[in-house]
Amino acid sequence: MPYQEKSSQHQRKEQAHQSNDKVHTTIRILQMDCPTEEAMIRGLFKDNPAVIELNFNLIQRILTVTHRPEALESILNGIQGLGFTPEIQQDDSSVSQAPLERHPWWPIIIAALIAFASEISHYNNLSIWLTAGLALIAIAIGGTHTYKKGWIAIRHGNLNINALMSIAVTGAALIGQWPEAAMVMVLFSLAEVIESRSLERARRAISGLMELAPEHATVLQKDGNWQTLPAREVTLDQIVRITPGQQIPLDGVIVKGFSDINQAPITGESLPLNKTIGDTVYAGTINLNGAFEYRVTATSANTTLARIIHRVEKAQNAKAPTQRFIDRFARIYTPLVLLLALLIALVPPLLFGGEWLSWIYKSLVLLVIACPCALVISTPVSIVSGLANAARQGILIKGGIHLENSRLLRYLCLDKTGTLTHGKPELNELIIFDEQQKQSIKQIAATVAAHSEHPISKAIEHALSTTPDSKTLEILEFEALPGKGSKALINDKLFYLGSHRLIHELAVCTPELEERLATYEAQGKNTTLLCDTEKVLAIFVMGDMPKEGSRKAINELHEMGIRTLMLSGDNQLAANFIATQVGIDDARGELLPEDKLQVIDELSQKGMVGMVGDGINDAPSLARADIGFAMAVIGSDAALETADIALMDDDLRKIPAVIRLSKGTHRILLQNISFALITKALFLVITLLGYGTMWMAVFADIGASLIVVLNALRLLRLRG
Repeated sequence: MPYQEKSSQHQRKEQAHQSNDKVHTTIRILQMDCPTEEAMIRGLFKDNPAVIELNFNLIQRILTVTHRPEALESILNGIQGLGFTPEIQQDDSSVSQAPLERHPWWPIIIAALIAFASEISHYNNLSIWLTAGLALIAIAIGGTHTYKKGWIAIRHGNLNINALMSIAVTGAALIGQWPEAAMVMVLFSLAEVIESRSLERARRAISGLMELAPEHATVLQKDGNWQTLPAREVTLDQIVRITPGQQIPLDGVIVKGFSDINQAPITGESLPLNKTIGDTVYAGTINLNGAFEYRVTATSANTTLARIIHRVEKAQNAKAPTQRFIDRFARIYTPLVLLLALLIALVPPLLFGGEWLSWIYKSLVLLVIACPCALVISTPVSIVSGLANAARQGILIKGGIHLENSRLLRYLCLDKTGTLTHGKPELNELIIFDEQQKQSIKQIAATVAAHSEHPISKAIEHALSTTPDSKTLEILEFEALPGKGSKALINDKLFYLGSHRLIHELAVCTPELEERLATYEAQGKNTTLLCDTEKVLAIFVMGDMPKEGSRKAINELHEMGIRTLMLSGDNQLAANFIATQVGIDDARGELLPEDKLQVIDELSQKGMVGMVGDGINDAPSLARADIGFAMAVIGSDAALETADIALMDDDLRKIPAVIRLSKGTHRILLQNISFALITKALFLVITLLGYGTMWMAVFADIGASLIVVLNALRLLRLRG
């Protein structure tokens, strides 16, 4: 049995995931791709106290079980008793790498020819034994798999499509409809194979990303020679060589050489970036023209590309609102249709003298129509296709709910630094008020700036590091002041490096200084000041201009009816200047983190609110908003954890792309659901009127399933 062969794997799984006497086990079940099979498994464990939670990913055929540690063996045996083959997944495996369950074509072709021969025999009034014999052979060849799964379902009290089809075909044969019984079974098996292969496109949409990273790497050995090794065997800090035109197998930092790198597989941006010593490269990206060597910083299971794929796979388990509604609807729909089929078989013959065989035939047709597969499968296939499309464009959406709800955004709040602007402010001008203390003031400023992670502090530190008199001093105490700046104790004296707002709070701002700052701020420049407890010592005039794509992105958002707001900790005049440059509707400056939260809370009373930030500094606002967008998060674990949607580069134009993809996904969902419901209703009416046949019923079920799957796959090609 597969799970016994992998016992060491599930032991590692238990050790890694055991928490508070609970274990999370990931099981791949190749035979599970329909909600009725999910229902069978849920029914099996619904009264088992050792099974705490079941999470299904039908598209990837994955079941995640939360259970007591001692229950694993019985869980696997129970699943196997349903006729399934459970395979426990390794911790570092990708569910998208599941092998295909291929259905061969030749049995169906042979069965179709024999069923057609049965039709000819019946049409020409040949021997009934010949007609029935040919039909039975066709059913045996084409329907054995269906009967096997149907019998297992019936034994466990579940009437899935295989059980319903088995009953319908058997019933048709018993009432003498031999050719139709055979042809219906053949058509069902054929449609099932076509549907299965269509679904594989959705299953493989994510794993196609994994194939971007080559399986081998050229690695420097201790003896100085280069050896080609499997990428999964390369360890941290080993040196890898890349030649022109080669794809990069692992994340790392360049230590020798330079080149232009196409990062489109991760960011969706096709323009190459020049990389040199000290720059980071990512697995799956493409080296264009140069040769270089780099030091590995992430193993194959932990590269940025692998983390993206893992996030998208995990997102498939988060059901979208439409999917939750459909699941509830299906639980009501199927029993009602089954009850209707039973009443049609019994009531007319018993109460109104109807012909038994005729009404039994109608009820058998309804049995086939009763399965809600087309209705239920339409939503997850659409969501997975949308998630895969977004990932290919460098957009990581962490759940179907965010993909579906993005179209409902009415307000979008944006941070300024690093979101609307480049986030790399430069020192335009330095004003020092005491020339005699110039060297000392620079040293103090460089010291305070060196201990802060804020982009402006880093820019000041970088600018001062190029001067010979900016040696840093010993610092006794340091404290960051969120939204204001920072303070440090140097030589037993407090110094502050921060915003215009901070010097007001310290009461060291003079009318002359106020006028001077207003001039700079009116030009859209940011001013950072160094002061002690008595006076301002220096002004650092910083510039950070808008990105080229910011105005276009804001314009597109406005065309979609979305109101935009800038929420910035910078002064109001600087915020107004940038807002005017990019076309923001409303600019609010001098905001502390709690002020941003208050704005989001106010807007949420009027409609759905999105927040765009860097994923770290804006984490509270991203978490509070209905949908949080993290910018420029390539390689950042923190941003991937914080945001609902992560943009793998810093291009704001991807947000309108998300909204267009959301609208496209919603449109496909409505089309699929409407088509499935209308098809079911139409064939239900046709059957009740006496015109329905089992051929029609097969189309109503499997045919509709195939059509909605193919329609959902169009999302793979939709461009945001």
